[in-house]
Amino acid sequence: MKNVHPFSQSQEDFLEALLMLEEKGETLSTTNVANILRVSKPAVHQMGHELIDRGLITRIDYGAMSLTKKGREVAERTWKRHRVLKEFLMELGVSEETAEKDCCEIEHALSEETASCIERYLEQKR
Repeated sequence: MKNVHPFSQSQEDFLEALLMLEEKGETLSTTNVANILRVSKPAVHQMGHELIDRGLITRIDYGAMSLTKKGREVAERTWKRHRVLKEFLMELGVSEETAEKDCCEIEHALSEETASCIERYLEQKR
């Protein structure tokens, strides 16, 4: 399925990982990102350069990374889709473990329209 967003799944996952680390008060280091994404440090380094080129993150030489305003917007939008989709799947009776795994894949293919409709549906159920 083609990604309906202007960023790849890997790019969105990377930005989401940076946001999660930031929210936990942890350093946005290559090692921490590699651990969250379960990828190699060279893969994180390479993706970091792609995201710097797109204006989504900044990095101090080989030090910690930080989200730019644009990068934060993408990360927050992705994280919101993740949370909404996970809640929706669990509402349908999917186990939390499976919902977490599935939403990590589905969130990247979900249109903003569909995400908004799911969010409205969940709000009405509350």
